[in-house]
Amino acid sequence: MEDFDYLREGNVYLDSACQSLRPRPVIDAINRYYTEHNSCGERVKYSWGVETDEIVEETRNLLLKYLKLKNKDYSVSFTLNTTYGINLLLSQFKLGLFKKVMTSDIEHNSPFLSTMTFAKKHKIKREIMEREEDGSIDIDAYDFTKALVVVNSVSNIDGRELLNVKDLVKKVHKQGGVIIIDAAQGLAHNSERLEKTEADAICSSAHKMYGASLGIMIVRRDLFKKIDTTFIGGGMVDDVDKDSFKLSAESANHAYTKFESGLQAWGEICALNAAIKWLNKVPKSAKKAMREHEERLFEYLENNPKIHLINKAPSPTISFYIEGLDSHLAGSALSIAGIMARTGYFCVHYYLDHKMHYPPLIRFSLGYHIRESDIDKTIETLERMTK
Repeated sequence: MEDFDYLREGNVYLDSACQSLRPRPVIDAINRYYTEHNSCGERVKYSWGVETDEIVEETRNLLLKYLKLKNKDYSVSFTLNTTYGINLLLSQFKLGLFKKVMTSDIEHNSPFLSTMTFAKKHKIKREIMEREEDGSIDIDAYDFTKALVVVNSVSNIDGRELLNVKDLVKKVHKQGGVIIIDAAQGLAHNSERLEKTEADAICSSAHKMYGASLGIMIVRRDLFKKIDTTFIGGGMVDDVDKDSFKLSAESANHAYTKFESGLQAWGEICALNAAIKWLNKVPKSAKKAMREHEERLFEYLENNPKIHLINKAPSPTISFYIEGLDSHLAGSALSIAGIMARTGYFCVHYYLDHKMHYPPLIRFSLGYHIRESDIDKTIETLERMTK
């Protein structure tokens, strides 16, 4: 796509699952903030600040519209990243609300580790659910009574989607539980799965959806009563006395401040504004081209006898290892050829290493910047490496 015109021919970027490349409109938006209206949002009355406030407010609304959620039901807050958002929620739940905490076997360390510490703090059981090959969860196999459930909508290993996410949400709520969705891999290319999903919270990262480095928290307003706010500071209060304070979040219009302590990343929020608008306008031809790239790469990897493919189906995220070749060395060889890919366990140590006993892997993760020549070069390079 022309919005990635800065990407030189021969440089093949296959690490979008870590952070996507930014299209020109996103780069322009953050540059514009710093050069035309650099200001502290929600703290000033001069014109630069007013412009920043308008863009930030619009961004919150754009995110809700992107997922077809209603402002009366949800509030949007910004933070550092997905990991921070999940931990911010889990660290502030009131004691005694849950009988157990549940996550799944293919989770990133963000929910996997935070649910460990949550179980210890609250002195409750922690349960690991198994994900099916298609990414779904057999909801009839589990009891969600008064459970806190934290699961991803899309795996960062092989792009498996939580196909029955809406059924899962309904059952968790029916049994008196709370569900948090890790959507770090879900908002750029699989957002339809989360549309109108009534999860209690959705945490994600703007830098994985073509924006700048930023965390996103979309939280149901009725979840706030279960939170005991302990991470607190400037920007969160309307009044402070000697030994007391009044939270701004008590006002429906400022509910988002419950999770926004201190000065926010205003430039990055402006970049996210541009990223959402850009994603909304990605042409069908670009989406079709990306699917074709996924399918072509998957087909090659599946049919190369020396490559062990983890994926069961094409996806923007594809993981594999090469027989007889250390993946980290393979990653270095790919880099010499101009191909940038992730190697290792991708922060999913339990599932990949201890459960499946895979060696370190190579991960190719695609984005809308991928060109046909990139796929050509990747396949040609792998052909040489696997002869």
